[in-house]
Amino acid sequence: MKRATSVLLASTLILGGFQTSHALIEDDIKAPNVMSQQKIKDFKDHVPIFVQEKQKERFANSDVKNAMAYLNKNKTKHGIDSVEENLKAKNVEKDEIGMTHVRFNQEKNGIPIEGTEVIVHFNDQNEVVSVNGHVSDHSIIDHLNTSPKLSAKKAIELAISSVNAPEELKYEPNSELVIYPFEGDNYLAHKVNVTYLSDDPGNWFVYVDAHNGQIIDKFNALHPIEEYEMKDHKGVGTGVHGEHRKDLYMSRVKPDKEDTLFMLANHIHEGLEGIYTYDYNTGELATNDSASFVDEYHHPAVDAHYNSETVYEYYKEEHDRNSLDDEGMAIISYVNYGTNYNNAFWNGRHMTYGNGDGDFMVPLSAGLDVAAHEMTHGVITNTANLVYREQPGALNEAFADIFGALIDDENWEMGEDIMGPGAIEDGRTALRSLSDPSKFPVNEDYVPYGNGEGMYPSHMDEYYDLPLNLDNGGVHINSSIINHAAYLTAQEIGRDALGQIYYRALTHYLTPYSDFQEARQVIIQSAVDLYGEDSEEALATASGFDQVGIYEE
Repeated sequence: MKRATSVLLASTLILGGFQTSHALIEDDIKAPNVMSQQKIKDFKDHVPIFVQEKQKERFANSDVKNAMAYLNKNKTKHGIDSVEENLKAKNVEKDEIGMTHVRFNQEKNGIPIEGTEVIVHFNDQNEVVSVNGHVSDHSIIDHLNTSPKLSAKKAIELAISSVNAPEELKYEPNSELVIYPFEGDNYLAHKVNVTYLSDDPGNWFVYVDAHNGQIIDKFNALHPIEEYEMKDHKGVGTGVHGEHRKDLYMSRVKPDKEDTLFMLANHIHEGLEGIYTYDYNTGELATNDSASFVDEYHHPAVDAHYNSETVYEYYKEEHDRNSLDDEGMAIISYVNYGTNYNNAFWNGRHMTYGNGDGDFMVPLSAGLDVAAHEMTHGVITNTANLVYREQPGALNEAFADIFGALIDDENWEMGEDIMGPGAIEDGRTALRSLSDPSKFPVNEDYVPYGNGEGMYPSHMDEYYDLPLNLDNGGVHINSSIINHAAYLTAQEIGRDALGQIYYRALTHYLTPYSDFQEARQVIIQSAVDLYGEDSEEALATASGFDQVGIYEE
């Protein structure tokens, strides 16, 4: 079948610090590091809600109107005033067990309040069974002036300047007017997203005061091609570790007056825009003059392409999810990125893999769990959209690790296939371990913020109270606590049930500012939804959190 293809690129998995995007690893992972006594940073500007209804009220339908009616009638339970004025319906989703989830954003004068969401959950009998989310105290922002003085165009210019972005940007920056609760104050802000690839790639979110142009906050959360007539083709390839990839789906291309070429562009899945693998050095699709991609230069591209297909199929078969956005968006990877680049990342648009330095790391596309980790960041972006700092960011990293270990199911290690000979000789056989987090050291810069022996934490007693300029407040380090809870649960109920429970929590319950305590509540609730209140699965899920020190409040 012929088709014309035109795609944009997009993704990240790197060694943390103040990341370019959702990364796999933190900065200077070679160096030993320590864990610290937990001092939970709650987001004081966002009030968490979790209501479980014991006496369920039945409605005629599970829809926005009746969700609003429930919220109006039960203000004392959730504390939201003027429901119709302050909440705007975002979406309505019906899941595989017949429950309906109505998601709202909080707003003022039609402007969304950043990070606030309320989700009303109906069972298959149209009864409200629970409500969860985060809201902002409206009385605090009643007098906030919501008329901007600064234009979006000027805000974008200020944002670009503030992150030292290169002059040429591959992606047009975008801006959204929001109310931004931050450090006890509320601001009318232009939320600007600036994304670029360079020697120091970025996926910045910058909040610019819409009245005076000051930068309120910013954090780094890390190509079109020519149109060709392509025909589907199945070829072969060789991966980084010499694996023979016999089912490598690609496209056969015959440009005008040129020899036939083969490109790593996969169009075989109905409803999916495609799976594309690019060579960063050329900016074009990985290309060969035959359908056998066996040259050493192509090994990273072969693995990235093959692993993308595997991850896509997992989400489709296990969770009926059509790509990262569940709407068939193109799955795009870049390989051969940077020089001696020991990282990979999701930048909100695509995956990018470095080739490593050959000593500490080999090409990072070699790891199926690495691809699954990065692509799961894409799923998270399109579902809970967990903010990439502190506990929400640690949940973001944990879910990426957990699904990485579920998809690459040979063990409970992350990144074992990308470690180079020097790292292995030094005892660094993987990046992280879900089964035994304390197996590996953390960065020495983190030692003053911990109270352990310099290893990854497996319990809240070992939590690292890191500042935002170190690992975005501990997104990689503290994620290992949630990782270990999931591992312990899986030992009781198996990988399949664990995946169903955690996927449900991610897609139907978690919100951008969810913390560890909320994660416990909604992950257990997800197990109850699927298997019953006193089921082995629900009890094992609770036990996993108990064993890592995240207890029921």
